[in-house]
Amino acid sequence: MFTVQIPLKLQHKFLLQELGFVDDDQVLQDSLDSRILERNCCRRAFMRGCFLGSGFLGDPTRSYHLELALKNQEGAGEVMETLALFGLNPNCRKHRDRYDIYLKEADQVVEFLRIIGANQGVLQFENCRVFKEMRNQVNRLVNCETANLDKSVKAGLKQVAVIKEIDSMAGLSILRPSLRELALLRLSYPEASLTELGKLLSPSLSKSGVNHRFREIYQVAKQLRKK
Repeated sequence: MFTVQIPLKLQHKFLLQELGFVDDDQVLQDSLDSRILERNCCRRAFMRGCFLGSGFLGDPTRSYHLELALKNQEGAGEVMETLALFGLNPNCRKHRDRYDIYLKEADQVVEFLRIIGANQGVLQFENCRVFKEMRNQVNRLVNCETANLDKSVKAGLKQVAVIKEIDSMAGLSILRPSLRELALLRLSYPEASLTELGKLLSPSLSKSGVNHRFREIYQVAKQLRKK
């Protein structure tokens, strides 16, 4: 945090008044002179000062959060209005004796950093965001692959159980040759996927074709149970 101290001598009163910090009677103001925010460069400087004086940027590897803490409602309103002029959509909440203005979306945080001229911060933030999104994508793919593998294993074990049931009730010889070939392959490769089993058949068969033959095997087991 930075503090600028200016002795209140006669020659400095004009500066404070010109900047809109005090009125004609040299009384400190709760709100800015509206003329200060008329130009885009001044609005950027205002946002830069707010961030240096009361800003917080969360660790982008964990979450996207940029916050400005204002002591009064007037100042919070000016910051909200200024951010809106830059196309940002901030939120505001009252917390004890202050007003917290915050941005939670990555694109909005990056744009704020660009507005205040924190170019190095933009690069670092974007690097963290890319790494985080890549890591999340890898995790999603791994989770999806794990779920598919788990589903495939469960289906394979169910098919093995049905085949063994048929074998115990009537023997696999009751199955027509194409079904018996698939049944024997499933017993040898209980964890193989339908696609992998299809490639082991002679001639090879598509996944849907293998699935159709297993439905026929289920029907044979169902008929044997009725008998």
